[in-house]
Amino acid sequence: MPFIKVYIHFVWSTKNRFPFLNSLELREKMWKHIKENGKEKGIFIDFVNGYSDHCHCLVSLKSDQTIQKVIQMIKGESAFWFNNQNFILEKFGWQDEYFAVSVSESMIENVRNYIRNQETHHSKKPFDDEYNKMIDVYGFQKFNDNLNQ
Repeated sequence: MPFIKVYIHFVWSTKNRFPFLNSLELREKMWKHIKENGKEKGIFIDFVNGYSDHCHCLVSLKSDQTIQKVIQMIKGESAFWFNNQNFILEKFGWQDEYFAVSVSESMIENVRNYIRNQETHHSKKPFDDEYNKMIDVYGFQKFNDNLNQ
């Protein structure tokens, strides 16, 4: 049996960054469902939280799990579940793109605290600022589809 401990910090937003999760009650229901669904599917979700227009999820991958499959299962199923609950009138959806960065063992508690404090964090700073900071800090390249035409 392999002994593996690989943590990934996922961040993704709602479709068009629309604030579908505009109440603490809705957010708590979504985060609880994501955690429970992950457990059912054998995905170890260490911590999940977010704000009205995005989600942060700290996941420990197993040897047979890929980033793509894990995020697909979390996002796809949670959107399907949310829509079936009829919490809102609009059709809920997650945006296709997402961030996924590895987290070293020494930084796990920092990432947990960052995820835990999303409500406070985003009362002062919009997700767009966080998004741009992640692009810069992790050296991701922004692609502008208009440039490719």
